Amino acid sequence: MKILFTFFSFLLIASLPAQSLISIEEKGSRTKEELAAQFRNIANNAVDLYKITYTTKDVFNELDTASGLIVVPRRDQSYSYPRLVFQHGTVASRTDVPSNLEGGYQAGLFFGGLGYVSLLPDFLGLGTSRGTHPYVHAASEASVAIDMLHVLDQFAEQVDVIVNDQLFVTGYSQGGHAAMALHKAIEEGETGFEVTASAPMSGPYSISSVMRERMTNAEFTYFYPAYVHFTIVSYNYVYGLYDDIAEVFKPDYVPLLRRFLAEEIDLNLLNGGLITELIANHGAPIPRFMLQDSILNAVLSDDMHPVNVALRDNDVFNWKPEAPTRLYYCMADDQVPFENSVVAAEAIRTNGAPNFDALDVDPAADHGECVEPAILATALFFGQFWDVSVVSSREPMPSRLIPAFPNPTTGQVQLEGVSEIAAVEIYDALGQRLRVEVLPSNTNSIDLSSFPAGTYTLKFLLPEGIGVSRVVKR
Repeated sequence: MKILFTFFSFLLIASLPAQSLISIEEKGSRTKEELAAQFRNIANNAVDLYKITYTTKDVFNELDTASGLIVVPRRDQSYSYPRLVFQHGTVASRTDVPSNLEGGYQAGLFFGGLGYVSLLPDFLGLGTSRGTHPYVHAASEASVAIDMLHVLDQFAEQVDVIVNDQLFVTGYSQGGHAAMALHKAIEEGETGFEVTASAPMSGPYSISSVMRERMTNAEFTYFYPAYVHFTIVSYNYVYGLYDDIAEVFKPDYVPLLRRFLAEEIDLNLLNGGLITELIANHGAPIPRFMLQDSILNAVLSDDMHPVNVALRDNDVFNWKPEAPTRLYYCMADDQVPFENSVVAAEAIRTNGAPNFDALDVDPAADHGECVEPAILATALFFGQFWDVSVVSSREPMPSRLIPAFPNPTTGQVQLEGVSEIAAVEIYDALGQRLRVEVLPSNTNSIDLSSFPAGTYTLKFLLPEGIGVSRVVKR
């Protein structure tokens, strides 16, 4: 790999302030055709990939070196591009991260191919960063992304790309929690950034309520018990909850956890081992049974127990986003209970968010199956704000109005010259959104037969970008 820019040394890092770019490394490129083949023909441009390292602060306010991936759109003309932060989901190990082209980096390719300069932080304790990863720790999930945004101008100057003031925030699973944390930190802090639109997806927003209730329920079967270990270890690292893991976990589960902490096994092997032990001991993988009775009883009986305080400190749902925000989730999610999104939606609506909605994009999809419809819905949502300007004129690229036929229609409607529709939002004549729907591959029509007579606006995610049609239903 070619190193484009580096002034990396331990002595120099010790003298650098936070938010300094340390190095840029080329990580390859993808053509528009390669992206289209990977992502349902949805790609506007080729992309170049770069790993960066930069200074940031760890959870103890000490200087650290973080890493991440930046995906840069490539066009024939000089354009000014929006910024997008994608927060990745739970990864198996320190090296399973976007900057190594692992850990969900494909989302960066997808959004880069749509014309966003896409930033994917690796998070603290992962990639080049030292120490334990502070898993689902809201403050550090936000700060490492904010510092990556702060060094983007230094990066952009080195690779000759121009970014504009738009900023989109999204992420999936742990990344949904991290995206909400980032959006909240930007709007409630003094970061110098302003969010254009935000779409957290399938995240554990309610750590102290929904997640705590599930993980302490004696009847809750859960095939991802390693997440419980990871969360407790993470919060101990940040808050100092215990002196030794044997104080929290029963003896049968401690050896596996010690091997994970020593990075001898990854999260997947830890999870498999815990499931085996739980089934052998209790007949089912019920996370509650891993915990020492003394700890469990103390947490359940004392609302001010340090564990409960730490859990509440990482809730990210009870606030009022000002930027347009959507929560996307799937009701059949087997890893992150969908109630996280329901609880978050209720709180955010109660707090009076001006442009907010929460949408179940596929009620039958599990956590893995939910990724595609959630990301396609996010792309459609963001595309309605997306603005790429020609630098020489500073004029935004025009929106695309697509003729639909037949129009008027009694049911099915097709778009002129369009081979595939990935997702659609349907609005009534008053601008009220009635439905968002992610469509199967190779779909090129929309069925309006269930809608009453009237005029509708249809907003589509197409291979060519965002399209708009206005249709009269008889």
